[in-house]
Amino acid sequence: MKGHGAKFARKKELAIAALLTNRSVEDAARAVDLNPNTLLNWLKIPAFVKDYRAARREVVNQSVARLQQATGAAGTVMLKLMADPNVPAAVRLRAAECVFDRAFKGVELEDIEARVAELERAAEAASRRSS
Repeated sequence: MKGHGAKFARKKELAIAALLTNRSVEDAARAVDLNPNTLLNWLKIPAFVKDYRAARREVVNQSVARLQQATGAAGTVMLKLMADPNVPAAVRLRAAECVFDRAFKGVELEDIEARVAELERAAEAASRRSS
């Protein structure tokens, strides 16, 4: 296909970055000096779509990591709101519900992890017996 090679690889990287930072395919194409139809056609090429999805996944992973870093502060805010008698009752109730919900989900996750670990041990033991 015409355009494949080093120049295409570089243009592809720029196009993927533009797709991640612009509101539309048309805006992304203009940002990297491409005809919008060209970029739309590239979005039909499986290898391009695969790389674009990987880039999108990485952006989301980085965002999630940033949010995870802020969970300590979020927990502190939630607990302060819940305990502050000067905060409206509806806000304190919602904060209390969030604390309760997160605690419940944490216990639930621990139970699931324990059950999965037990199933993995049982499957491994069965596999050793049948070998």
